[in-house]
Amino acid sequence: MPRKHQPEIEARSLDQRLEAAEAAQDRRASGASHRAMAQGYRFLGEVVGGVLMGAGLGWLLDRFAGTAPLGLVFGLLGGTGLSIFAAVRTAARKTKEETAKAGPMPSVPDDEDED
Repeated sequence: MPRKHQPEIEARSLDQRLEAAEAAQDRRASGASHRAMAQGYRFLGEVVGGVLMGAGLGWLLDRFAGTAPLGLVFGLLGGTGLSIFAAVRTAARKTKEETAKAGPMPSVPDDEDED
């Protein structure tokens, strides 16, 4: 026995499936953006924390050893250097992870191959 064509029921079913698919896509997209935001805040915390930690240790050295501005200057320089090192290391690791996920790049012919 052939089915009767019921456009209203089919349209409602299609709308429900479309809404479910859009909701699933939104959940996946929001999860990726939250991870990216968390990585950004971690990066910012490493950089700012390193500089402030170096400045604090330098200030403590000045306070207890009496080496007035030298401890603070060297603490700031050392903290900044370590922060930059940590940032570059983290960025390199994340880049390596993302390229490993993406797989190999497709080959592109050289200009010399076209002759």
